[in-house]
Amino acid sequence: MSPTSSQPDTPPAELHKSQPAPQPLPLKKRLTEEVDELAELVLHGAGHDQAAIEAARLAKEKGLEPAPTDPEETGFLPVLKNRNFLALWSGQVFSQLADKVYLIMAIAIVAARFQEPGQTISGWVSAITIAFTIPAVLFGSLAGIYVDRWQKQTVLVVTNVVRGLLVLALPVVLALTADGPEVMGIPIGFGALLAMTFCVSTLTQYFAPAEQATIPLIVPPQHLLSANSLYTTTMMASTIVGFAVGEPLLALANHLVARWGLGENLGQELLIGGSYAIAGALLLWMKTGEAPEDKTIERPHVLEDLRDGFRYLLDRPVIRNALIQLTILFSIFAALAVLAVRMAEVIPNIKASQFGLLLAAGSAGLGVGALLLGQFGSRWPYTRSALFGSFGMGAALVALASTTTHLWGAVTAIVCLGAAAAFVGIPMQTTIQHETPEEMRGKVFGLQNNAVNVALSLPLALSSVAEAYWGLPAVLLLLAVLAIAGGVATWYISVTSLPRST
Repeated sequence: MSPTSSQPDTPPAELHKSQPAPQPLPLKKRLTEEVDELAELVLHGAGHDQAAIEAARLAKEKGLEPAPTDPEETGFLPVLKNRNFLALWSGQVFSQLADKVYLIMAIAIVAARFQEPGQTISGWVSAITIAFTIPAVLFGSLAGIYVDRWQKQTVLVVTNVVRGLLVLALPVVLALTADGPEVMGIPIGFGALLAMTFCVSTLTQYFAPAEQATIPLIVPPQHLLSANSLYTTTMMASTIVGFAVGEPLLALANHLVARWGLGENLGQELLIGGSYAIAGALLLWMKTGEAPEDKTIERPHVLEDLRDGFRYLLDRPVIRNALIQLTILFSIFAALAVLAVRMAEVIPNIKASQFGLLLAAGSAGLGVGALLLGQFGSRWPYTRSALFGSFGMGAALVALASTTTHLWGAVTAIVCLGAAAAFVGIPMQTTIQHETPEEMRGKVFGLQNNAVNVALSLPLALSSVAEAYWGLPAVLLLLAVLAIAGGVATWYISVTSLPRST
């Protein structure tokens, strides 16, 4: 008799109690995976709400809940563990700081070399601003097309290194043209500064879409929201730091370089050019996993690629609506940049020249909102976050309209406005990245840059005129209506464009 046969027989009921039945577990596992798969569909874009309903329905029918998410797989931690993203993020810090401080350096050069005693600097500054803005309008979309054809990492590294070399060459160019003649009443040295500014800005038009198109290559889809939150927070921080401490930072650099005996007023070019060079070096450490460029492929004409980009936007309501939301968002903040000067003028506690305090409050709020969204935003549908953010912006603008003569009331309202704007801008940017295939990202981001530049330009021209006719509170209320109406309209279009389940 075998050992097994000597054991007492176990009753079937006892056997059922002591050992789990094999069949239910695979079924439950399969159903749980099905729930999680449906939940994964809701991470991005307008399909979020419909897929969430399906996941909830299935879970309710089967008596299951989606598997809990690992805390380490949400928030900023997995993004900060991503070495490729850290390289891109670090390069972004140096590159964007250099961008912001460059304009301050150009204005300082004008004041030191070209402005006559008693002459207003406004005309000189306007010329520099135009030279910095024109490339965005002319080359924004075209740059995106070429970014799709080239390797993204190469574009990022080359644009930073060349910008650094241009800035480092600026003292030599200015020295060679110091005693040059005037052309149509413009000093040739100032013309050289304008040309240099134009070239730096043109290279920036290639850097921007390449940077946006690189993020989805190195960050998994479930972490895109956190990555974009860090990206936006850094962009806002560089704006605050660049404009707030740019002038003393340049003065400190000039002082240190002069003490080292390298010449006066060379520190600012070394600081900015060096920042671009450091950004390029950091980006060399990044690996995007892109295939080498196949030069044997015959490329279509640039205009055909541009038409493809437009057609793609027209055929993709989710991406188109996200782009509309971003355009409205930038329009409101561009208008606020103009209206902040008037607000600072009517607020008793500050001067008109201190309007930067109000803009910094908006940037700080946007940074706080971005941090909150990056940590917790994956719990909410993107379209719903943007809708709530639109209502939050509208409420903050209404509050601002009623507190335009009270400093802390205005600052609080602007901080809330910035925080609400994060809930619009970051999910919509993430939607565009997630829903756009790799071969179309450069075109789409190039068109986005063009739309944003138009959104920034028109309010700059119209806001002051509207404020002069209707008054500050009325214009702020109009912006509130625009924020809410735009949010509701794009949310409705996104929801109604979802495929209907049978």
